[in-house]
Amino acid sequence: MAKPAAGVTCQQQAASLGIDKLRRHILLCTGPNCTDQAAGEIAWTYLKRRIAELGLHHAPHNVYRTRCACLRICTQGPIMVVYPDGVWYHSARPDVIERILQEHILQGVPVRNFVFAERTLGGPAFLPESTT
Repeated sequence: MAKPAAGVTCQQQAASLGIDKLRRHILLCTGPNCTDQAAGEIAWTYLKRRIAELGLHHAPHNVYRTRCACLRICTQGPIMVVYPDGVWYHSARPDVIERILQEHILQGVPVRNFVFAERTLGGPAFLPESTT
């Protein structure tokens, strides 16, 4: 993704990315602690390609993806987490990623044999404290 033009605000960049329309955010740890970097790169490339091929980045799915260097699990990677569901997956290789996309993202059913933790997020949005 290209860097925003000089002078673009966070709000403008978020609007251009459709942040206000997101329904799910997938974070993928590509190592080096939970998996070797080559396996992490393969997983990341696969995730990006399949989200695009399946059109998951568009309505009605509006899935956003982010590559991370560490989600602090540091074993059995690549590690993937799907928010706001709060479902954490281990061993997120391309075959597992495909199942997560097909079963969890498209059908709403987590892939239980790869889930190691769950914590649904759903509280009120963070708002900075008033300075008045």
